[in-house]
Amino acid sequence: MTVDVLARLREIGALKQGHFLFSSGRHGDVYLEKFDLLRDPAATSDVCRGFAERFRDQAIDVVVGPTTGGIILAFEIGRQLEIPAAYAERASDGSMGREIRRGTTFAPGSRVLVVDDILTTGGSVRETLRALEHHRVEVVAVAVLVDRSGGGVEFGEIPLFALASQQIQSWLPESCPMCAAGEPIVKPGTTTVAGPG
Repeated sequence: MTVDVLARLREIGALKQGHFLFSSGRHGDVYLEKFDLLRDPAATSDVCRGFAERFRDQAIDVVVGPTTGGIILAFEIGRQLEIPAAYAERASDGSMGREIRRGTTFAPGSRVLVVDDILTTGGSVRETLRALEHHRVEVVAVAVLVDRSGGGVEFGEIPLFALASQQIQSWLPESCPMCAAGEPIVKPGTTTVAGPG
């Protein structure tokens, strides 16, 4: 049975309410901490069952995920589908690209499922797709845990599947209602960083 992903994330405390400073510099009142899920093997396995059920009959040969969260998801989905997993790591030349390394090879014509955790802009997925262009594979689909793009991200002809979608409202600091209320702000992954503003 497929798990309600957002409900499961709330249950384990990964979906947080508060006053958050996002990496974009904007402020928001909801934050999804994927590592609260990914460090819980039982919860991760439960959630990944939704991917396995969706793609079990698609003749997938390999599941590929980008560092960091995509690696854990690719491993678990591969385990459930009883197929190999591969990983798209940051390029060894220090560029922002990704590479499939560590002796990983694909049989020509392999059917690949690309997975990642949270889709916002699609950057890490696009880098993974570019890394796969160097191999003779067919990318069947992109699958993500949570799509936060509001449907604004596409990957050309490659279909996108999301276990859950989430719309997160954000504000510039000068128009943030939580700053106006004097609520302390937290940068996710750290402690409180400042007072309002």
